[in-house]
Amino acid sequence: MTAIAFDTLKFAKRLKEAGFTEQQAEALAAAEAEFVEENLATKRDMKELEVSLKQDIAEVKRDMKELEVSLKHDIAEVKRDMKELDVSLKRDMKELEVALKRDIKELETNLARGMKDLEYRMTIKLGAMLVLAVGAMATLVKIL
Repeated sequence: MTAIAFDTLKFAKRLKEAGFTEQQAEALAAAEAEFVEENLATKRDMKELEVSLKQDIAEVKRDMKELEVSLKHDIAEVKRDMKELDVSLKRDMKELEVALKRDIKELETNLARGMKDLEYRMTIKLGAMLVLAVGAMATLVKIL
């Protein structure tokens, strides 16, 4: 910090006029001068602070611009990845649809074949039961 001009002699004279002893006035003037120099900012201090703040603001703006460019790049990359994923998912769904239709067709074919086999077996069993029934009837007619 730059020193601030503080007239300790003038301050001490005023204190003496107000009733302070010379020793009290000088001690208070010295303490006041020290306080002023340590705690008060000069125009030069303010100007230095302003320059520093402007530099900091410029740096933050640069950083924000870099971040903006980076974010735009990242967003574009995410969009590209999403499009690729969309295409991939559509292709996978189409493949699943084709596979599911094939499996359903195969299941229908197997079911129809199984029903046909069941029909043949039932026909054979029914025929066998009819033959047994006719044989049993013929036997009963001969016995009775």
